[in-house]
Amino acid sequence: MPSRSVNAALLFVVILLLPGPLFAACLGALSQSEPPRLLPASLHLAAAPPNSTRITFIGHATFLIETPQGATAATDYNDYIRPPVRPDIVTMNYAHSTHFTANPEPGIAHVLRGWTHNGKPARHNVQYRDMRVRNVPTNLRDYSGGTEYDGNSIFIFDVAGLCIAHLGHLHHKLTPGHLADIGKVDVLFVPVDGGFTLNIAEMQEVIAQLQAPLVIPMHYFSEHTLERFLVRMRDNHEIKLNDSASLVVSRPTLPKQRTLLVLPGPH
Repeated sequence: MPSRSVNAALLFVVILLLPGPLFAACLGALSQSEPPRLLPASLHLAAAPPNSTRITFIGHATFLIETPQGATAATDYNDYIRPPVRPDIVTMNYAHSTHFTANPEPGIAHVLRGWTHNGKPARHNVQYRDMRVRNVPTNLRDYSGGTEYDGNSIFIFDVAGLCIAHLGHLHHKLTPGHLADIGKVDVLFVPVDGGFTLNIAEMQEVIAQLQAPLVIPMHYFSEHTLERFLVRMRDNHEIKLNDSASLVVSRPTLPKQRTLLVLPGPH
């Protein structure tokens, strides 16, 4: 019969190999209270270097996120701009034509919709290989001036010790409850159109609320709109323009000073 020390050693090895949230980067209130659903996965070569994630701006509000174990996720997956590979997970924050599709490509392991269904808010918490994805619902303005409750989701990707948050089509500042559910953010995808989502001043307040060291703008329609946002952000962030649509980021390479990084791509 194995000794207690051998059993303890085996248990330690098993814990290290588990892909679950034991060492999660972003522990918001929702992530602590809801265990993730595990999806089966086959092994293949890593897409991102060890302990890192690769982020590629596909365009508008769509990013491709890749992990060391080769898991992939596409944000705001839609019929107009899609990544060159079939993602394992797709998120769709808002039921609007450039932010979702009713016909996702067959074979996608998990399709996560961010709006209400049968009168209930969307609730997702999924583990796929070394990527964990969950959401925090937010509200939308409707066309009559009212409120569409839980019509948008902030999706949060826990990858390689990093917490990556996509604000989607955010229409309001975040409450203390939202902030608690989101947790600490390392990389923030933020819409900067200045009107269809939040105006620039209020979006600045949201960015200040989340205090992410790396902010990546999206959803800006024109270079003029982007520049208008960058001018307002220069007092509190270092502004950098990336030379390609992709970057590899890890916890040690996060900027020490808060940085706004522009990735080139269709907007």
